[in-house]
Amino acid sequence: MFDGLNRRIVSMWFPRLASDRILRARVIDAPFALTFHEKNANRIYCLNARAERLGLHRGMPYADARAFCPDLISHVADIPAEQRFHHVLMRWATRYCPWVGYEGPDGLVLDITGAAHLYGGEAQMLADMRGRLARAGLSVKLGLADTRGAAWALARYGEGVAPPGGMEAAIADLPVAALRIDMQTDQALQRLGLRTIADLSNTARAPLTRRFGPSLLMRLDQALGHQPEQVSPSKSPTHYGVRLTLPDPIGLVDDVMAGTARLLDRLCHTLQSQQMGAQILHMALRRVDQETQTVELRLARPLHDPDRILPLFEKGIAAVDAGYGIDQMRLEAVQVMALPDQQLSSVQHGFQTQLDDLITRLGTRIGLDNIQRFLPADSHIPERSFIIAPAAYSQAGGVWNVVRPRPVFLFLPEPIAGRGSNPPNPFRWRRMRFSIGRATGPERIAPEWWMSDESWRSGVRDYWKVDTQEGRRLWLFYTPQSPGWFVHGEFA
Repeated sequence: MFDGLNRRIVSMWFPRLASDRILRARVIDAPFALTFHEKNANRIYCLNARAERLGLHRGMPYADARAFCPDLISHVADIPAEQRFHHVLMRWATRYCPWVGYEGPDGLVLDITGAAHLYGGEAQMLADMRGRLARAGLSVKLGLADTRGAAWALARYGEGVAPPGGMEAAIADLPVAALRIDMQTDQALQRLGLRTIADLSNTARAPLTRRFGPSLLMRLDQALGHQPEQVSPSKSPTHYGVRLTLPDPIGLVDDVMAGTARLLDRLCHTLQSQQMGAQILHMALRRVDQETQTVELRLARPLHDPDRILPLFEKGIAAVDAGYGIDQMRLEAVQVMALPDQQLSSVQHGFQTQLDDLITRLGTRIGLDNIQRFLPADSHIPERSFIIAPAAYSQAGGVWNVVRPRPVFLFLPEPIAGRGSNPPNPFRWRRMRFSIGRATGPERIAPEWWMSDESWRSGVRDYWKVDTQEGRRLWLFYTPQSPGWFVHGEFA
């Protein structure tokens, strides 16, 4: 692609990317660190320059860091937020060249071949990068060379520029770790006395290959340009958004729904090609007075079927104030999920489709989080044998793994008078007198020792299923450790 031109690669390294992101929004004039949990201990994830000057470093136990620096201010690292910020930087770097890729979690690599003259030369381009990043509150170190490996080494160990064809001299005095090798290989080379890249280059290759394998010399050859290494631009995530500009303003619900149908057809075609489904959709309707009305649709299940999604928009669009008319419509899937391939049954699929659409319709009125379902839980304790989860974000499935049936109605244990280990006959409950027709039991249930539950401090319980002559079918239990009888539930 660039025949006749020497390839020129820039490596950007952000040594304090995570902490700089936080401190850009809130300036802290004190030692600052971000922490993360690893191997049952909190460790330092990233820190500012002031904390580094006090001797703190990445991976250090947080307790040790506080002992060295009692004034240390810390926050928990937000890894997803760091990744999103890294992506923003990658997109920003395309102002200098179209070939920008990731270089680890805190770096970028740019192929600026043929682009430096647009800024007056390489020195001016690097100065522009440093200036813009400094104004943004980001620390950066830059390396420029003919190869990706040499640029990486200069950014992290030298922060310099290698002239065209002068990589070997520029990186000769750098440590062998600058070749992007692992720590074990680095330590082994230093024990052999090979501390710099020049030492490694002047050593016979055959013994090194036998001792360390081909990867070590491959990294050396990539840095020196003897083996090619491409810079592949990182692919931006697919944007699921479509827009429709209208020649004449519209205001009727039917017209807006017709425009929504056209947008959904285009959006769902993109979703279907990517095997994705939309779960949250935003519709922005711009009026002629430049005011924007928004309609949000949250789906119970990710969908990419326009015929199913379109009717669900009707309630929200009917509530829109069109003013003097709408001249632009924009539909965006702000949350999407991958849809796995599955074998569908026409009966089961049809029922599930109707249920999902019903949940979505109800959710638009009362909120998806307010539509809940019971799910089995792995516990033999009656109160813990189920969980309540939003129906839109959970799948029905599984069965209650119990040996004996459980009552339909479960309430807090209510004491009744009785003695002995057999159910009392007769007994009074809720101001009513009952006589036992049949009693089945006992079923002994022991408390779970690994969980603290105040209601189970009395120890084991012996449960009985009692059919009364009055027609009520009750669930009673007896506590041997502190003798007493209780009603805990009622069967249908």
